[in-house]
Amino acid sequence: MRTILIEPTENPKVMKFVADYNLIPGSLELDRNSDISEIPLAQELFNYPFVERVFITANFVAVAKQDTVEWEHITENLKNVIEDELLANPRIYLQKKKELYEIYAEMTPNPNTMKFVSSKILMEGFVEVKSREQSEGVPLAQALFTEFDFAKEVFISDNFVAVTRDNSVEWHQVMMAVRGFIAEYLQTGGVISTIESQKHENPVEKIINRDYTENEQKISDILNEYVAPAVENDGGKISLMEYDESSKTARMLLQGACSGCPSSTATLKGGIENILKQFLPDLVERVEAVNG
Repeated sequence: MRTILIEPTENPKVMKFVADYNLIPGSLELDRNSDISEIPLAQELFNYPFVERVFITANFVAVAKQDTVEWEHITENLKNVIEDELLANPRIYLQKKKELYEIYAEMTPNPNTMKFVSSKILMEGFVEVKSREQSEGVPLAQALFTEFDFAKEVFISDNFVAVTRDNSVEWHQVMMAVRGFIAEYLQTGGVISTIESQKHENPVEKIINRDYTENEQKISDILNEYVAPAVENDGGKISLMEYDESSKTARMLLQGACSGCPSSTATLKGGIENILKQFLPDLVERVEAVNG
């Protein structure tokens, strides 16, 4: 039996019902207009006409009531409902096997970065979080930073999450834990991002807010056709940031697993520079990296 503790809050309209385990990664804020078709607990609570809102996060459920009733008359009933529903669905959401996210881990050329690939598309485009302080608006990144002290950066694109670690751990020590956490976060309906994702077609527009020149577009087209697919397969992203016509130098923005990767410079010089010089010999003589 799940035991629930009742805790008043500073708001007299809100009561907390506290469990002895974490109910959900991230948080849920629901009202009577929310889609609760996959959340039996919310369905049961909203059967009570005096329940206005339900907030679920960490290890508690907070219920906001109307002023038409007093807590002393309803608290035990709500507590019983929550206990019963958590017994049936401990992780809040209905579990449907056909909707399970399958996550597998994949090494990248950057030894500090591991790519966690999903069986389902996570977003169209990508978001990059370079630090804990920059994670606002990306709940999945915030959850990873909260759960794992060693997480330094998070890059989410299409069907994968790339996580960059610090030097306090090795991936073989923590890979399974991160994979399991991401799988559970996604399966329980955790929000991935609330900010607009950057688009693959021309991410430089998001960075420096300008259109490509004709020559820059030619370079970008070659990158997108011959380079980007392999780089993205390794959990990273590369795009043209700047082109210096006088020195025929193309400066590349490296993101995700590519950013800070020890082999990225060699890849640029040995592969990408050669490709651009081969297809655009009159435009490109040198390639330089700018870590995102």
